[in-house]
Amino acid sequence: MHRPTAAFGAAISLALLLAGCGQSTPPAPPAPQVTVANPVREKLVDRDEYVGRFIAVDAVEIRARVSGYLEKVHFTDGQLVKAGDLLFTLDQRPFRASLDQAKADLARAKSQADLAAADLNRAETLLKQKTIAEALYDQRVQSKRAAEAALQSAEAALKTAELNFEFSELRAPVSGRIGDRRISPGNLVTGTTTGSTTLLATVVSANPIRFEFSFDEASYLRYQRIAKEAGRADERGAKLPVELRLLDEQTFVHKGMIDFVDNVIDTSSGTIRGRAVFDNPDNLFTPGMFARVLVPGSQEYEALLVPDAAIGSEQIRKFVYVVDAENTVRQKYIELGELRGRLRVVKSGVNADDRVIVNGLMRARPGAKVTPMTEEQMKAAQQKQQQKKK
Repeated sequence: MHRPTAAFGAAISLALLLAGCGQSTPPAPPAPQVTVANPVREKLVDRDEYVGRFIAVDAVEIRARVSGYLEKVHFTDGQLVKAGDLLFTLDQRPFRASLDQAKADLARAKSQADLAAADLNRAETLLKQKTIAEALYDQRVQSKRAAEAALQSAEAALKTAELNFEFSELRAPVSGRIGDRRISPGNLVTGTTTGSTTLLATVVSANPIRFEFSFDEASYLRYQRIAKEAGRADERGAKLPVELRLLDEQTFVHKGMIDFVDNVIDTSSGTIRGRAVFDNPDNLFTPGMFARVLVPGSQEYEALLVPDAAIGSEQIRKFVYVVDAENTVRQKYIELGELRGRLRVVKSGVNADDRVIVNGLMRARPGAKVTPMTEEQMKAAQQKQQQKKK
């Protein structure tokens, strides 16, 4: 009973085998095309980025040295002023009266000094003739000395009166932008060298302007070593060129120079204060404004850069795909540096002759075959395809 069944199964298998031999195997798909490029060689300097604030080189509070009633304000709130510009005027009548009195006192003291000198001259002549006593001569000498002292006192009083009259006009001590006035005309201004005085306004210099930022202890040590290698160990990072950008800018377009590094490290934060100076001819920078600054963090060296779009991520590790001599995709893990435009600095992981996949990452798999093409070859192939469609 089993023999017919076995024969029937063999016949079916033979028929299927003959049917399969009549069909052809489909060809393998072509290797996907990818765009490759060699890393770019450039001489670079590592740069550290910090956030800081602008501060004025000079910031002065305008306060009177003498007391009096405010008579006039000579500026508009917020305007630019130059050193020496008249800002406020106090009521000058009391100071003018004091000045006139001091001039009169000086004239009287000069007259008394001249009279005392004439009396002494006559006394000297009479003493030689022995017609006056020596005691009277001594009195004339003392009178002349007292008159000279009174003359010096009157001269000092005149200088004080002239200063007080001059102090009744308050002028800008520095060039810059003045704030709003804190007091209106008619109010009493208290001015003295000691005690509480009336704040009238503030002036901050505008050009140049300083930028303060803080950096950590490790960076401070690195800057010191860079300065030592450059033969400027005493500068501790000062005189380094820096670049700055504002919050609404995409690139670091403003050039400046570090002019100061503090002499102590803040024990609470472990940071040290640095300061750079920038030209501000258009008054774009304002004290208190935030910005970002780039500080050179290494000596110049030759670096390799790849397009930032060519870099992939695998959890916390970064990698690129390269094509070897057999057109096989290989994965290389890399250590990244800073971004320079559309290119990213690669500190380690690739060689200058590697063919890095720039476009077509989704079509590339480690161990798979690809068709590598340069950007020019890829464009030429696309143009040919477009011409065929037409």
